[in-house]
This record gives sequence, C-alpha cells and structure tokens, in this order.
Amino acid sequence: MYHKTTLDNGLRLITSTMPHTRSVSITIFIGTGSRYETDAEAGVSHFIEHLLFKGTEKRPTATEIAGTIESVGGIINGGTDKELTVYWCKVAQSHFQLALDVLVDMLLHPRFDPQHIERERQVITEEINMSKDSPSQRVNMLIDELLWPGHPLGRDIVGSKESVAALSREAMLNYLQGQYLPDNTVVAIAGNIQHQEMATAVSQAISSWTNQQPRPGCSPYKPKPARHLQIETKDSEQAHLCLALPGLPLLHPKRFTLDLLTVILGEGMSSRLFVEIRDKLGLVYSIHSYVEHFLDSGSVIVYAGVEPKNLETVIKAVLEQLNKLKETVPESELSKAKELSKGRLILRMEDSRNVAGWLGGQEILTGRILSLDQVISIIDAITAEELKQIAQELITGNELRLAVVGPIAHDTPLEKLLTL
Repeated sequence: MYHKTTLDNGLRLITSTMPHTRSVSITIFIGTGSRYETDAEAGVSHFIEHLLFKGTEKRPTATEIAGTIESVGGIINGGTDKELTVYWCKVAQSHFQLALDVLVDMLLHPRFDPQHIERERQVITEEINMSKDSPSQRVNMLIDELLWPGHPLGRDIVGSKESVAALSREAMLNYLQGQYLPDNTVVAIAGNIQHQEMATAVSQAISSWTNQQPRPGCSPYKPKPARHLQIETKDSEQAHLCLALPGLPLLHPKRFTLDLLTVILGEGMSSRLFVEIRDKLGLVYSIHSYVEHFLDSGSVIVYAGVEPKNLETVIKAVLEQLNKLKETVPESELSKAKELSKGRLILRMEDSRNVAGWLGGQEILTGRILSLDQVISIIDAITAEELKQIAQELITGNELRLAVVGPIAHDTPLEKLLTL
C-alpha cells in the first residue's frame, strides 16, 4: 500500500505507512545517471553525488552533514547508477524532520567549493584505481563495454581518469541545473508515518524549488555489431570471468519470466550453477548469475572466479547450463524458484529503506508502481513453457559475450568456445 502526491512544481512524493517499525527512511531519486552524460561529461553524475555530501550553505563541511545524522544514530548515503541517482537517510521516527532538512539542504544548497571539488577529484581518481585493481570489479566493466559498445551504458559509471580530471565546476553546475529538476525527482518515504503529514513537510521544505530549463534526454540504445571477447591480462591468483547475453528492457512483458529463469540458473546455493560447478565439480568458490534491466535494453550475466588452468572447463560448464535452460524446467524446480523469488522479496519489505527504494525506484524509472502482491501474482503465473520459450529466444551462440581478467594471455583463443 502506498500513497502518491504530485506537488505543484512536479515533484512526486510516494509514501508507505509501516506501523510496526520505529524507523523512517527518506529516499530521494533523481532521474539521471551515467547514460545521460556525453563522452566529455563521463562521470559527472557520480562526481556531483559525491559533492552534495561535502557541504552546504547551512552545513559547510562533510563532517557537519554526516555528524548531524550520526549524532542521532541515523545513516545517510547515496549512490549513482546508469539511469538514476539516489540519496537516502534512515533515522528513528522522532528525527524525521532533521533527516528531511539535511537531505533537502544537500539537494538545493550544495556549495561546490573549489577546494572540495579538487579534493574529491583525487578521491574519485583513487576510486577508479581501486576498481581497476579489483579483478572482480574490472571484469564487470569490461562486459558492459562488450554489451553496449560505444554507448554510455557501456561506460563505467565513475568515468575515466581523463574525463574526471577534465570536469570543470561550471560543467558540473550546468549538468546539475539541467537534470536536478523537481519534475525529474521522486521522494519516497516509508515508516510509521502518515501521508498527509509527509506531503505538508516535503512541500514546505522544497517550496522554493522550480524547474529552470528543459531537461536533456538520453541517447537510445540501438544494437550494433560488437566484439564477443575481451581479455585483460592481470597478475592475480584467479581468472575472473563474465559471460553475458543481451536481456530485456525494464518494461518488457517477459521481464519477470527472465528474472525467474536467472534465479534457476544462478541465484543461491541451490541454483544450477552453484550445484553443478561448485558443489559437484569443485571448480569455483564464487559463481552466480544476475540480470540488468534498463529503459531500452538489458543483460543476463554469469560471473565466476576460477583457477586459470580451469578457465576453459568452467566456461564450457557454464555454457552447458545455459543450454539446458532451453529444456523444460521440472515442476519441483520451478516451484522452488518461485518461492525463493517471492520469499526474498517479502523479506526485503520488512525494512523501511527497502520499501522506500522499491516504491521510488519504480516511479522514477517507469512512472508506475507494481505492488508486492501484483509482482507475486506475476511470478506465480509463470509457466515452465514460458521459461523454455524465453530461454530459446535469448540464449543463442551468436549473442554471447565473454570478458576475462586475470593471468591469461590476451590472445588466448577463447572465442572458439562461445557456441551453443
């Protein structure tokens, strides 16, 4: 259950009353992320997200912002993705007004102090260095490049050292003014609260915020010929691989069918990948699959870390499991996957932050909100035949992509394995 109000300036407020909880979570979603950036702006969404925590007119330093929330036992954080940026705070219910004041202050009155910018530029450069030093993170970047070549979806959200070094304060403020607009913002609040009280509080807090200019859109993704293999040689104990296929957009009618198929393939310790490749073959410690859904594209990705000498064996074993998905899923396995999916979803909804994220994330990306019961009904209705159809449609050899990071020569002929 939720309530929605659109304020006069276009900002959407979504609330969910959770009478059993003593916390309240406020999440602010901005409908922009790395796919909205030009090549010259690469990393600006993430840079801005960092800077909003570094000081405002009222709270000039990052310590004052964090300290205000932590002094009442609360948590404050943010994140940047490819199609949205989020700022959130979770506090005891009695401190709701303070949390709202801090978040709105960050959003509407950031200082963008030149000294803070230069300091944070170095911090982000170190963040880029850290991710490049982590093979498991690096291989996920490489698979994105193979899935969406030459498109912002294929770029690292953080940008590159070169693009981050070139971003000026003026460029950041221009981007902020073009994307951080009330009609491109959703505020989601969950906890032991009442909708009308929240509407009054949020309206008063952001009454001065108006749309200043038309908002630039993002470039649509159009599939095009791409490389199928990328190997990055790195001195590490393991070879890290991502094996991927193009998936489905966020609003595709078969989206939940693909999600369930991926649960069967590689979610949890009773999934096919885990049982066959870790438990029975003993070839990996970590292996799983996951899906990504964007506005006009998507992906299915299998990740594994493996001893280099076993790399080809593991790739073949993963491909074998992908192929088997084209066969009819036994009813017992289908039932287990449905219960796992529903159970994980229900457990998430016990936390006020997750409820706010569930509601606000759907609203900012799709403009519509499916309830928990609606999603459960969709999952329950999926048939084995539908799983088989989507597997046969999407799991094809000519669409396979493979990225590897580890002590593997860059010219290792792995592409010959990419057949189904």
